[in-house]
Amino acid sequence: MEKGRKGGDYRETAEQLNAAAAMTVRGVVEALMKKLDKEESRCMIHLGQGDPSTFPCFRTTPLAEDAMVDALRSAKFNCYSSSVGILPARRAIAEYLSSDLPEELSPDDVYVTVGCTQAIEIIISVIAARPGANILLPKPGYPMYEARAAFSKLEVRHFDLLPEKGWEVDIDAIEALADENTVAMVIVSPGNPCGNVFMHQHLKKVAETARKLGIFVIADEVYDHLVFGKKPFVPMAKFGSIVPVITMGSISKRWIVPGWRIGWMVTCDPNGILKNSGIVDSIKSYINISSDVATFTQGAIPQILEKTNEDFFSNIINTLKRTAEICYSKIKEIPCMDCPQKPEGSMSAMVKLNLSLLKDISDDMDFCLKLAEEESVIVLPGFAVGLKNWLRITFAVEPASLGEGLNRIIDFCKRHAKQQ
Repeated sequence: MEKGRKGGDYRETAEQLNAAAAMTVRGVVEALMKKLDKEESRCMIHLGQGDPSTFPCFRTTPLAEDAMVDALRSAKFNCYSSSVGILPARRAIAEYLSSDLPEELSPDDVYVTVGCTQAIEIIISVIAARPGANILLPKPGYPMYEARAAFSKLEVRHFDLLPEKGWEVDIDAIEALADENTVAMVIVSPGNPCGNVFMHQHLKKVAETARKLGIFVIADEVYDHLVFGKKPFVPMAKFGSIVPVITMGSISKRWIVPGWRIGWMVTCDPNGILKNSGIVDSIKSYINISSDVATFTQGAIPQILEKTNEDFFSNIINTLKRTAEICYSKIKEIPCMDCPQKPEGSMSAMVKLNLSLLKDISDDMDFCLKLAEEESVIVLPGFAVGLKNWLRITFAVEPASLGEGLNRIIDFCKRHAKQQ
């Protein structure tokens, strides 16, 4: 179409889409993958994305695989799904989450989504529909929230997570950032990208602050129960009587099946604030114009959530604990890197770069591009998660491959070190 004709020039829209896509982990990783040396004989080691499903030590439980096959072969789930998800799946999710809560959730509180990503898309779109609204996001944080907000033209304000305090939320910053147009804040627990686990008392303080400000909390708990330090996982919905909570989750991480795309969005709102404010109706309306999760995969959810053996979870936790230790101990050997806290949960750690000790490295992206080209190792530059000149290193990797990848990083840093 010619420029100037109605609907004829999509360049501005394309620029907006490109800018949003560039903010995602996938977008940054794709840029790094282009720098890999095609002549390199060594295999590429990916420490930039939380998907360990290709490694035998992280394979999902056969029970989950059987549940999916049984649901498909039953011929009971060849039909369309209701927009919010089929009742057996919603009931199973409500029961699964309720086991950690003081009050039982209802299936009516549950919306089955295409992974946690669609849940993010839905809630960001709902908030953006309110003129002038803004949302508070953690820094560092999961970049999909930023990308969806940019695409939806929703204003974002960042509060810091404090590395010197175990990546706790800067409560004072939240109070300073919020105004009458602030609708919600996001908490990611266990922490992605920091590998931190929030304590009960700290989350309660977050809830009380949100109540004081008149906003609700979006709790991204896609890594729920993946904790291996001294702190237990505490779901934000425990504080639903203090402040409305929308929990986002999935089976992607705990069951190591990110490709299955089964997630949920759940409202914990015993005081009816989300319902009375129109948020619940807006969620339902948006879901009505969205894609549904494949019905047969929903049919597998009850068996997966109810019957998975604890031995499977224990094996995954023990493996993550081991690889987190490998990651943390290797990083301590590198003079130009500092990991302020040993990971206690999720699948990644944040590492600070000291560029003053490196030659010909200008910033975190330059570091990652040259690392990919010279060592065939992918790590995520910190700017992608909101912290420039940091790195996010994923340790959910088979131990031998993780050790090899970190050894290559050590060699890279030695080669680029300034002479003392």
